Order: sequence, then structure tokens, then C-alpha cells
Amino acid sequence: MEESDIEIVEGRVVEALPSTLFRVDIGSGKEIITYLGGRMRIHKIKVLVGDKVSVQIDPYGGKGRIIKRL
Repeated sequence: MEESDIEIVEGRVVEALPSTLFRVDIGSGKEIITYLGGRMRIHKIKVLVGDKVSVQIDPYGGKGRIIKRL
């Protein structure tokens, strides 16, 4: 997979789930389940409901990874 194949979108955290999973609204009413990226865990960056985040979408399905808190 190349760098250009990665799809990154912005969204807003709607719900915090157990095990650092989040439900994120990425616009037009579509919500996906996301998990916290490794660097966000290492640097202990907190993500709360209502935060605006950048999400890297999985090319295979409906999951994503939060890579940045905006």
C-alpha cells in the first residue's frame, strides 16, 4: 500500500466506547468505529466526546484509526 492510497478524513467524536474505541461522525450522517493510534497512546493524548479528529480510514471496511486531535 502506498502513501497516496491512504484516505484521511476529519470527523467529530460522538461516543466513547470501552478499550479506547470511539464512534466518530465523518459527515453526511455516516458513523464509523475507530480506535486510538499508537502515537496517541504513547504520548497519552486524551480524546473526549465532541473533539474534532483526523481519521485514517481502513481500505477494507468500516473501521478507522484516530491519528490526530484537531
